[in-house]
Amino acid sequence: MRRRASIILLSVGHACVDVYQGCVASLIPFLVAERAYGYAAASGVVLAASLLSSVAQPLFGALTDRRPVPWLLPASTLLAGLGIALCGSGDSYALTLVCVAVSGAGVAAYHPESARVARLAGGGGHTAMSWFSLGGNVGFAVAPLLVAAVVGTGGLRWTPLLMLPALVGAALTLSVLRAPGQRQRLLDPAPAAGPDDRASFLRLSLAVVCRSVVFTGLSSFLSLYAAQRLGGGVAAGTAALFVLYLGGAAGSVLGGRLAGRRNRVTVCRWSYLLAAVAVAGVVFVPGPALYLCVALASAGLYVPFSLQVTLGQDYLPSRVGTAGGVTLGLTVSVGGLVSPLIGRVADATSLRTALAPLILMPVLSWLFFRTLPEPPGPGRRADPPAAGGQRAVPKSWVQ
Repeated sequence: MRRRASIILLSVGHACVDVYQGCVASLIPFLVAERAYGYAAASGVVLAASLLSSVAQPLFGALTDRRPVPWLLPASTLLAGLGIALCGSGDSYALTLVCVAVSGAGVAAYHPESARVARLAGGGGHTAMSWFSLGGNVGFAVAPLLVAAVVGTGGLRWTPLLMLPALVGAALTLSVLRAPGQRQRLLDPAPAAGPDDRASFLRLSLAVVCRSVVFTGLSSFLSLYAAQRLGGGVAAGTAALFVLYLGGAAGSVLGGRLAGRRNRVTVCRWSYLLAAVAVAGVVFVPGPALYLCVALASAGLYVPFSLQVTLGQDYLPSRVGTAGGVTLGLTVSVGGLVSPLIGRVADATSLRTALAPLILMPVLSWLFFRTLPEPPGPGRRADPPAAGGQRAVPKSWVQ
């Protein structure tokens, strides 16, 4: 199978997995409406999806570093879909938490191995990884529309219909894995190139955690916040969430293109400064301009997304599965752990007050990126040592 076709199919498969991460936030207004959940209870649902995923992702990353397991891609896709499909089947809050946790486990199993497979299938280029990441962002963007169409029509009892993307994604992934000549290549572990730069990887991970906190906080409560600010009910909230996810899709592709002109670290720094200003606009700018601020915040947070994945793999060339699991999965899930705190503050004060601290998160990401070196790429020399005496790693998988 040609490289471009493989990346396209993997990207669509990625969308079919990450649609379930977006479904968790998209289901919140319906859980509030049908089951009278408060902010804290609603954020507990986000926590359940994130907690098991956060714990499991490093384990799956370590597993893929020891032995390639491409069969995890279709299996985890089905598991992610099954959890969401069953979450509306009963009124029990505990059952709902278990179902979204099962979905989170499927997401956790998918990302480390999918990052490795996508990098091999794409030849290691930034653009290929950005298109693969785009698929996940499109999945996020489609989630509120899918949930509105299904659950908005038939209520939570119709959630079993949300299993359909998982079936499609599993089939597409299998077609890539079974392509002539592809199977053996994906089963052969790639040799490490150069030593690991663990200090830089740690700082990168902290930057991605800060990004995760602000993005998850926005995605968890934006629909409710937009409905309050704009007075448009569920429709206004769904539209705001769609803009948030769609802006992320555009940001991912833009990030890959910008990295071809400027180094990844520089692109990420400027993106996080834009995100800080835009998040402030989301919290404080009144009226329909909220949608513009949401779009800019989403783009600012997602331009670095695929670049952080390849940076992590270049900082840890001997543990690309772990690097992918952390940058593409774990640090994204960690943001969900903060959602209950935001919910409690919102219950005690107001949603605007609870969201205001999120403005600081992109600033912290920017500060961490100021200490990072750029791993050398084609025709590019390593940056000088960063703060703390760390040197840039030797040339890794970047093609």
